[in-house]
Amino acid sequence: MIKQMSITIDDLNHRIGARVRIEREGRGWSLTDLATRSGVSRAMVHKLEHGDCSPTATLLARLSGAFGLSMSQLIARAEMPAGRLLRKADQPVWIDPQSGYVRRHVSPPSDMPLELVHIELPPGAEVPMPAAAYASQRQLVWALRGSLVFIEGQTRHEMNEGDCLELGPPADCVFKNETSDCCTYAVAVLRRT
Repeated sequence: MIKQMSITIDDLNHRIGARVRIEREGRGWSLTDLATRSGVSRAMVHKLEHGDCSPTATLLARLSGAFGLSMSQLIARAEMPAGRLLRKADQPVWIDPQSGYVRRHVSPPSDMPLELVHIELPPGAEVPMPAAAYASQRQLVWALRGSLVFIEGQTRHEMNEGDCLELGPPADCVFKNETSDCCTYAVAVLRRT
């Protein structure tokens, strides 16, 4: 099972890299253009596009922000089957190699401006997200199990099971699990039209 999951994650990482290249080329951008717009080095973009690295959540947030997409949209474009029903077994799962955070895209692909994402944040894990990841969208964060610390700019929000937070204007953010138990939360992303 672990070997199969590893193969699936590696395959998804390759598809994400290919999708980044498609998004970049579709906009007529060079590697340098994307590097400048995202703050990610040209060499790292090249490695990602060629499947030579496993992207972190922060890296994907920077790239998707440069494209004017949410991270969910970028991953969904790399992986999702068509249709109005997206079964759990078909929902794209991505694991951040840096923090071990597990991200599952729940909502089916559609022209609706709403996306749902389910996240498991391991004990002690921390995931920084740049302000660019929030520029073209609004988000709600809903703590489903455990405790989540969400740092939004200079503001620290301590969230417990059932708490829901509407994010403010784009700011650098950090998702943190300061406990010894896994934290599970959902993110609802509303794209601005």
